[in-house]
Amino acid sequence: MSAEGTAEQEMYAEDLTEQRRIRRQKLKELQEAGRNPFLQETWNVTAHSMDIKDNFDAMEDEEVSVAGRIMSKRVMGKAAFFDMQDKQGRIQCYVKRDDIGAEEYKWFKTYDIGDIVGVEGRVFKTKTDEISVHVTRLVLLSKSLQVLPDKWNGLKDTDLRYRQRYVDLIMNPQVRDTFIKRTKIVHEIKRVLEEDYGYMEVDTPILSPIAGGANARPFVTHHNTLDIDLYMRIANELYLKRLIVGGLDRVYEMGHMFRNEGMDRNHNPEFTSMECYMAYGNMESTMDVTEQIVYKAQMAVNGTPILTYQGKEFDVTPPWKRLNMTDAVKEITGVDFNKIESDEDAVQAAIDYGMDEEEARALGNRGKIIAEMFESYCEDVPGYLDGPVFVVGHPVEISPLAKRDPEDPRVTRRFEAYINGWEVANAFSELNDPIDQYERFAEQQRERDAGVDDEAHPMDMDFVNALEVGLPPTGGLGVGIDRVIMLITNSPSIRDVILFPTMKPEGLKPVREKEEIDFSKVRVEPLFEDMVDFDTFSKSDFRAVKIKECFAVPKSNKLLQFTLNDGSGKDRTILSGIHPWYEPEELVGKTALAITNLPSRKMMGVESCGMLCSMICDYEGEEHLDFILLDDHIPAGAKLY
Repeated sequence: MSAEGTAEQEMYAEDLTEQRRIRRQKLKELQEAGRNPFLQETWNVTAHSMDIKDNFDAMEDEEVSVAGRIMSKRVMGKAAFFDMQDKQGRIQCYVKRDDIGAEEYKWFKTYDIGDIVGVEGRVFKTKTDEISVHVTRLVLLSKSLQVLPDKWNGLKDTDLRYRQRYVDLIMNPQVRDTFIKRTKIVHEIKRVLEEDYGYMEVDTPILSPIAGGANARPFVTHHNTLDIDLYMRIANELYLKRLIVGGLDRVYEMGHMFRNEGMDRNHNPEFTSMECYMAYGNMESTMDVTEQIVYKAQMAVNGTPILTYQGKEFDVTPPWKRLNMTDAVKEITGVDFNKIESDEDAVQAAIDYGMDEEEARALGNRGKIIAEMFESYCEDVPGYLDGPVFVVGHPVEISPLAKRDPEDPRVTRRFEAYINGWEVANAFSELNDPIDQYERFAEQQRERDAGVDDEAHPMDMDFVNALEVGLPPTGGLGVGIDRVIMLITNSPSIRDVILFPTMKPEGLKPVREKEEIDFSKVRVEPLFEDMVDFDTFSKSDFRAVKIKECFAVPKSNKLLQFTLNDGSGKDRTILSGIHPWYEPEELVGKTALAITNLPSRKMMGVESCGMLCSMICDYEGEEHLDFILLDDHIPAGAKLY
């Protein structure tokens, strides 16, 4: 920003402070005159702005009572116009001193933009053909003590918009329209489920002693009376299937799920999911449900099956295409896992293709390798999963709750639905064999206990017991409601479709606990004895980088993804395995040290361009890491000398 721009901003801030002081003085004068607006309790609203405009021929000369917020005001001596905004939009109001009285008109002239008023008057059309209300009675219902953003610049700062959604809704009509559409989409999805398919809406617990139904990191809380830890639900699958066991043949629940994971344009820690279960249904049954709820929601809101999102078009008319996961991996990478039988050969094939060797060996088996290859190399190919498309053939190792495919027991009867490359739905022919389910839970629990996978599914013996009572053949479906709404409303971020998205509190600076280190317990690697010449050393380009964004990489327990300003004018992405020691929020805004001339490599499907530097040592037999943070006075791009 230029020096001139900074000065203007400071002057505007001073002006805002003065305006707020004046508004408080106006309130005091109103109260002293016995006109305290905050004592008003109600107003009899008989009409709204858009209804008046749409039905003018029938409503002309009718008396109406409306209420809303003053958004603009033009006083011309003994008469004035003001625009009033209600839940439907804006309508012009015309007020004359002779109609409401000199005393009332004097007070009206002191009203501010943002004040809420009640109006009684007659519907008419001005000489310029603008439908308006000729005011006969005007009452101040609430005094606005804050100053709304000016009408030219509006409220454009996205961070401020999300924090002050109430102002966002006032100033940006398209935002209000998005959330009206959200309500219509939710209503249509529920209508399709209940009226077209006979599902019954139910409620299941948000707090549970086991975080089950998905592989995800949960939020943990503590119940004082019972003195036990409880988890906020990551899915409601296991409770809903218990209801199928109990004889409620078709049930669904739409509600909030909570996952203590990364945040980006498609992920919020608190999000809306819909899960539904159909006794005597299967994977194909839930494909039909998926197609219909997306298609009919799109039609209800936009009136066309052609979904337009950020310049791209998707025809959601059923039926949708199908794509086998193993075939997709072969098509994109050339690696044919249909011809690879052993875990060892699968791991080696992944390494030969370019997967990180440590990562591939940690995955360890054919099924997980296929899933990781799909996620790392297929999901990000531009246009490949634009769809709508059902991806099928998921390995059993990553699908602990799905039935095995009788034709190939290495894979399951499962699909994921993709639109615009995003997973919007996940569904199974549900596993109802209690012995098989127990064995899969036991394997997942072993991985969890061994620290191999913190997000592995825990053992749930009560659910196994429910299956032993008897679960009929069942088709289950989960839909990411927020992502579907993003697509249908053409919203670029999940925060644009959640009224109050999760935000870091303003001014909050995470404070790391000061660690007392007993340096006598520290063991470091011996210094290198071989010398390196200065020319070789100088080839490593160490640069100061400013951390613009940082979030935890989904499905990884250790990786953080950084967006960095390296002084080049172009953002740099680097992944670093420091999450066991640092939370992403505490690093945003810091200055770090990076090697910037290393060849890029893919990590969890993301191109990592360089390496962030840390210091490691052995402390009482465990690795201890300190992330190298530099003085914030050092500019981005400064070179280590």
